Amino acid sequence: MRHFTTVHDIGDLKTAFKEAMDIKSDRFKYNHLGKNKTLMMIFFNSSLRTRLSTQKAAMNLGMNVMVLDINQGAWKLETERGVVMDGDKPEHILEAIPVMGCYCDMIGVRAFARFENREEDYSEKIIQQFIDLSGKPVFSMEAATRHPLQSFADYITIEEYKKKDRPKVVMTWAPHPKALPQAVPNSFAEWMNETDYEFVITHPKGYELAPEFVGKAQVEYDQEKAFQHADFIYAKNWAAYEKENYGQILSMDMDWTVDTKKMALTDNAYFMHCLPVRRNMIVTDEVIESPQSLVIPEAANREISAQVVMKRILESL
Repeated sequence: MRHFTTVHDIGDLKTAFKEAMDIKSDRFKYNHLGKNKTLMMIFFNSSLRTRLSTQKAAMNLGMNVMVLDINQGAWKLETERGVVMDGDKPEHILEAIPVMGCYCDMIGVRAFARFENREEDYSEKIIQQFIDLSGKPVFSMEAATRHPLQSFADYITIEEYKKKDRPKVVMTWAPHPKALPQAVPNSFAEWMNETDYEFVITHPKGYELAPEFVGKAQVEYDQEKAFQHADFIYAKNWAAYEKENYGQILSMDMDWTVDTKKMALTDNAYFMHCLPVRRNMIVTDEVIESPQSLVIPEAANREISAQVVMKRILESL
């Protein structure tokens, strides 16, 4: 595997899960692969789980790690071609990326959607420039439209905890005070559509995701109906996708908050969220603190998903 940005890069999911369990049984089994190799992690946006889990996974593989925070610990980067650089950005990404590639063997990039232009966000210009210009393998630590390391960890978690071969997995929109990208819900839907799970997406009207990510999922606008007989509830907010409202908050309806009443409609479902989570907006305290909450095991599996991806990239060097 050269690059990792979507579910299609990982290949057969059952094989990937077996590999994840192999690594989970002995995190240091493959530390010879990373000897004298360097990972560079590039952050255009904030991070907690992604930063820590990816760095830990790289260390498990024996790699050296460098972390660069763009706009904090580095020059601000201009990303647009043809711009007269007379503002606060003294370096262009077209020079910065090849320079970064000189210092490492592999690059992880985190760059969110900007919500300024839908076509530009969905073209994944930032991570694509790293793929085109760095000369090194590149993996996504969350991009404008997808968060594949998170979705891989979500898939691992569901496989570990499912009680039936074909569980019902429901991804529900929930209210949030800020406009959030579609990356996590897009990616989660993309991965779930590669399984044989019963997969349902529920959200208020106006929050439809891009059709290529909805795929074969059932879309249900009645949240309570969607929750019936569910085995896993995955809560997440996202802003509007449709062009006329792209990046906007259309609703703050607190009736969509996941609470004990909603969870009682399920088949004793597990609750999942990628974190960080706004308590008592996305989910109530009672639900996230319940024995059915998987948010911590889910976060722990971020180390495993990152390690599988980097192991495969190292094996291809």
